[in-house]
Amino acid sequence: MYDPIELSKKTEEIVVRNKSKKYYRFRPTGFYGGISTADTVGCNLRCVFCWSSNSVWNAPNSSNFFTSEEVANNLCEIAFKKNFRQVRVSGGEPTIGRAHLIELLKLIPDNLLFILETNGILLGYDKSYASDLSKFSNLHVRVCLKGATLEEFKVLTGAKNGFEYQLKALENLRDEKINFNVALVSVSKEKHSLFERLQDMKLGKIMIEDEEITLYPKVKNRLEKLGMLDLFR
Repeated sequence: MYDPIELSKKTEEIVVRNKSKKYYRFRPTGFYGGISTADTVGCNLRCVFCWSSNSVWNAPNSSNFFTSEEVANNLCEIAFKKNFRQVRVSGGEPTIGRAHLIELLKLIPDNLLFILETNGILLGYDKSYASDLSKFSNLHVRVCLKGATLEEFKVLTGAKNGFEYQLKALENLRDEKINFNVALVSVSKEKHSLFERLQDMKLGKIMIEDEEITLYPKVKNRLEKLGMLDLFR
């Protein structure tokens, strides 16, 4: 098992160079009713259901570095061409490379909503990160919880810790008055303990969506090898 914070540091050494970061594609997608998307490289988790595995496990050999300005220009060009009102970073973990992300957010026009899709671990580990993000009024954060309990988190990610950081991220975002919601990946039929925990944290009214796992061939093969495929059917 691994520590996501240590993996964040190791990954950043690979995928971030000064304020540039690795990305492997820019594209329009139909999510959220239409959104301009930049797929970044590198992550601090190793989820068994990850669809972006090549850019996660093979980060040293994946794609090229792009400056924040280049990423912003690509996102905006796609958005304006497709008449989208939203942009996002997906693929890997966008919070790796803090200076790069903050600079990118500064370059996104206020009339475009930036949806930050994250596992929240770095936002829970360091509250000042959420404080930095609070400066952007056109930001919405979507925190994807990997499991409804620490035990399920470990099964789904292979990490020895990190679940508490995910929950702490929700508190930090709330305290900084940042718009956010939760997406939940869970194969457990019993999620009551998580909902109770959120109630205790005074987050009972937060929007929670089920994160649908698509069984792409590479995802299906990985789960089959791990003997976990039936859990996701």
